Amino acid sequence: MDAETAQTVKAGFLSAVPFARTLGVEFTELDYGRAVLRLPDNPDHHNHLGGPHAGAMFTLAESASGAIVIGTFGDQLNRAVPLAVRAEIHYQRLAMGIVYAEATLGRDREEIVGELDAGQRPEFTVEIELRAEDGTVSGQMTVVWTLKPNS
Repeated sequence: MDAETAQTVKAGFLSAVPFARTLGVEFTELDYGRAVLRLPDNPDHHNHLGGPHAGAMFTLAESASGAIVIGTFGDQLNRAVPLAVRAEIHYQRLAMGIVYAEATLGRDREEIVGELDAGQRPEFTVEIELRAEDGTVSGQMTVVWTLKPNS
């Protein structure tokens, strides 16, 4: 993805998702099929143990998955709407401080667009790993997305 496209996706995403802006979610990397977002350490968003609230971590991970979808399928938005179908998250250990979410697309873009071309409503997964600043994995999430053809 070229720098101009990446900047457009980042700005558009943060404009369209006010809750991510409220939490201070930031992009650190964005390319086709991969995104890394960062959740700053903010005491206003802590849980009862002093780490980021589970809802904030869910939002970070879901935002990383959405960034991939917009970045990878932005050229398809004139004919289909991306929708999250379901999500499953596993909190594996207490996160403290800054948290990163690294998301990767679970299927090949051309295969998904091919299904859309064939008149189908493709579904695909985005896998997200939540990590502390030192690289310790604190959770994993899977989001199933669809591209719903416009009527």
